[in-house]
Order: sequence, then structure tokens, then C-alpha cells
Amino acid sequence: MLQETARRLDGTAEQAPALIVCNEEHRFLVAEQLRQIDRVPRDILLEPFGRNTAPALTLAALAIATHEPDAVILVMPADHVVGDRSAFHVAVQKGREAALTGRLVTFGIVPTSPETGYGYIRKGPMRAPDGVYAVDRFVEKPNTATARTYLESGEYLWNSGIFMMTAARWLEELRRFRPEITDTCAAAWREGKRDTDFFRIGKEAFGRCPSDSIDYAVMERTDNAVVIPLDAGWSDIGSWLSLWEVNPHDADGNVLRGDAIATDTRNILLIAQHRLVAVVGLQDIIVVETADAVLVAHKDHAQQVKDIVAELKNNKRSEHLVHRRVHRPWGHYDCVDAGERFQVKNITVNPGAALSLQMHHHRAEHWIVVNGTARVTRGDEVFLLHENQSAYIPIGMKHRLENPAATPLEMIEVQSGGYLGEDDIVRFDDVYNRQ
Repeated sequence: MLQETARRLDGTAEQAPALIVCNEEHRFLVAEQLRQIDRVPRDILLEPFGRNTAPALTLAALAIATHEPDAVILVMPADHVVGDRSAFHVAVQKGREAALTGRLVTFGIVPTSPETGYGYIRKGPMRAPDGVYAVDRFVEKPNTATARTYLESGEYLWNSGIFMMTAARWLEELRRFRPEITDTCAAAWREGKRDTDFFRIGKEAFGRCPSDSIDYAVMERTDNAVVIPLDAGWSDIGSWLSLWEVNPHDADGNVLRGDAIATDTRNILLIAQHRLVAVVGLQDIIVVETADAVLVAHKDHAQQVKDIVAELKNNKRSEHLVHRRVHRPWGHYDCVDAGERFQVKNITVNPGAALSLQMHHHRAEHWIVVNGTARVTRGDEVFLLHENQSAYIPIGMKHRLENPAATPLEMIEVQSGGYLGEDDIVRFDDVYNRQ
């Protein structure tokens, strides 16, 4: 979905390199997703912690306004689906024209049902250009009866959370209504530091920033807000149920992904990522199998997944924090198996990438090349390994793994020792500036 969002303006005059704002914990995942589609971002800004959408947009506006204060920003969350890209492009062009006149633009989704999971926007009078309306008011998520009256009136749109404005205009309006956000974000920006492909926001100043949304901070207060109706097959993928709704169904209403079999089954979402999953005689359920866990839920209770996450936290389990696949700046690894004194990883190193020069106090490692070529530093030795060749790294030995080739390097790493935690790493040199 991040990749689709980055490509959403392809083929338009508005197309430009994306500027990504994300949590620092997601930096390698984001960078890898963009690398896979050959996209070089304008920048990737790293928040040390979340402060909602208004500070995130402010950081982006500060980054852009430094060089292009009148540049138009299109703000797109990375968890949306837009089925009709052409219709989206037409709406964006209208939004750009309005933004260049100093308006703060939001896009309202033409409703298709009395949805209670979205906020609404009531349209005001038409503003130039055609198809652009003043915002009469924003409305919180309604109950079913109220949502039905909104739908029947034709005056209301779903609040999409997509916005357009110039960088300077956003900063001006935010200072008018929430100067404390402007000031703390500006201080965090000044404290920020470049970290290879990323820009780290200053943690101390950003910690003082209030948490607020774009809507609450500015859009609901300004008299310069306009809304453009958008009918482009939009969906906010906020639950497993919404994922079932937007995907193609088979004749029985099922959405099946991966190695999945469904017999005498109707209206289910079945995602199998790592093994065969078979379902017999069920209806209206969600089954999601991953390397970390398996979820089975009735569609009517899809939103209660958050209760499971809360229980994981209360029980001090690690599944909500650590996944079997772990992304690193050089690639990723999967923990295939683990026991009391051993761990097996499947490691993929991107072309031209290198792990840090490091040493472990408590574990030895055995590397076996599955595909590609590895350059191994082991003590004073430097040598190449090819497919089916291996190397042993004793406890306490300085070592480094590199991929000198133009194709991914895939390896199996077998660790053995009394302690196998990821914090048993002493780094002597690292191209990614990790400690």
C-alpha cells in the first residue's frame, strides 16, 4: 500500500519524488519498499515517536518550505486504496488550482452507504474552480440513523484525510491556530540530523510537541478550507473487513490469498503466507496466517483485534513488537528456528550492501551461501563465498558480511552459544552509522 501511494500520481504533471514521514522504527522497511519499485524519495523524515498528523505535516512543510515555500503539498496516508486513478488525478488537478489561490484543500469521498466508521464533511457554497466547495462544517462519526440522513441529503461527504495546500500556507495557518505545534516542530527540525538516507527529527524538542490532527488543529478552524468531491473507488483500509471489501471476490464471495483452500465456504477473507490453510463449512470469517501468529475472527468482530493486541501487551508478550522478519538497512532476515542454545536465520543482503564490522561475546556463527556471492571478513582474512560454500565465525572474532554482486545474496546463518540476543553485538565500523 505504501508502494501504491508512492505511485499514485504517476503520469501526471503533479508527479514528484515522495517525501515520507514515518516512525524511526519503520525506516528500513520504508526504504526497502521504495527500493523495490525503484523510487528515490525526496527524503525520509524520522519521528522519534508519534504526535498525530498535524506535526507530521508540519515537519514535511518545514522540509519543503526551506527551498520551495510556494510548492503545493499533496498529503496522502499510506493506508488508502484508490481504484480509479484517473478520477483521482482529475480531483488532484482541481485541488492544485485551489491550493495555488491560498486555499487549504481536503477531498471528500462521495458516500455509497450510511457508514458509521468515517467522519463527514458538509459541503458549503461552490467556489472557483468548478467542483470546489467551501467547507460548511466537519462532523464526527455518526450513528447509523444520522449517517442515513447524511447519505439521503446529498450534502455530506466522507472525510478522506487527504489534503492539498502550499507549504507556506500550512505553516501560516498552523501558527495562527496552534503556534505551540509550529514552534516545537521548528525547534525539532533545527535539532535534526542527517543519518545516511534519513533525516532524524530532534527528539527533545519533538517530545514537547502537542499531539493533534490536521483536522482539529487547522481545517475545522480556518475560513480558507475547501472540499473537492472524490468518486474514485476510495477505501480507508482500517480493518481486515475493509480489506475483504476492496478485493475481488470469487463466486462464493471469498477472498483467498496464498496457499489457501476453501470448501463449502462463503464470504470469507483467507490469507495464508507461510503454509497451506484449509477452511471447510464456514461463513463470514477472517483467517490470517503469518509467520508470527494466526488470527481467526468473525467479520462482525473485526475491529476487536485491538483487544487482542491489548492482551498481548498486558501479558508482556513480544508478538506486537517483534516480527519473525526483521528489516535492516542492508536487507532483512527471517528467524527460521530457535532453541535454548541455537538460532537459525535466513538472511538476505541487498546488492552492494554490507553488515557492520562486528563481534559477539556469547555466540558463534556458521554461514552457508544459498544464492549469490558473499565477501567475508573474518579477523585478518577477506575472502569470497559462492553457492553451497560456508564459513565459521568463532566467538569473539571480528567479522563482516558484504554482498559485492548486483543480485541479492541469500544465506543461512546458524548461531550457537549461551546467549543469542540481538544486543550481543559490538560494532567497530558501520556504513549506516548505527551505534
